[in-house]
Amino acid sequence: MTDRKFDPILIDVPESLETERLLLAAPRPGLGVALSVAITESIGQLQPWMPWAQQAPSWEESELVVRRAQADFILRTNLNYQIYDRAVEGRRLLGGAGLHRIDWEARRFEIGYWVRASAQGRGYVSETVLALTQMAFEQLRARRVEIRMDDVNVRSRAVAERCGFELEGILRQDSLSPSGEPRSTCVYARIAP
Repeated sequence: MTDRKFDPILIDVPESLETERLLLAAPRPGLGVALSVAITESIGQLQPWMPWAQQAPSWEESELVVRRAQADFILRTNLNYQIYDRAVEGRRLLGGAGLHRIDWEARRFEIGYWVRASAQGRGYVSETVLALTQMAFEQLRARRVEIRMDDVNVRSRAVAERCGFELEGILRQDSLSPSGEPRSTCVYARIAP
């Protein structure tokens, strides 16, 4: 019998997670308009940090992103979730988060997140990060979960620290900002208990 490589498509990943105030849901077609509106509202706050948010997207561009994210979720290459406010009828889209840069063999994941401008400062991102971290360790058997951000992104660093991630180091001038300037990256991590 030959040794077969395990295919991550066979891993059961929850398509939704609920917290006290939030619903995190895997991407579904038809969200392009809502995603476009949320990004457009927040473009000024996202531009310094997110290469994908350099201009307001059309609904068609956003729909394409959602459908590609759904395909990535099925293939288990990126596990994106949309963040919704459970208290609002129709569940208002607050932003997005997910597990990225996945290494299934090492069981290593990186959490990424953003939230629309009108939802900032309410703890939604921390609530989301804690839910994703718990799911990664408990259901996906993660050994390591990271959060990486620009070293001058004070708000994102505060989220990582509030959620129990430890700063392991700063990669000096390891990449470029969306505007093309050299930047340094903070690496925060939590290790499996």
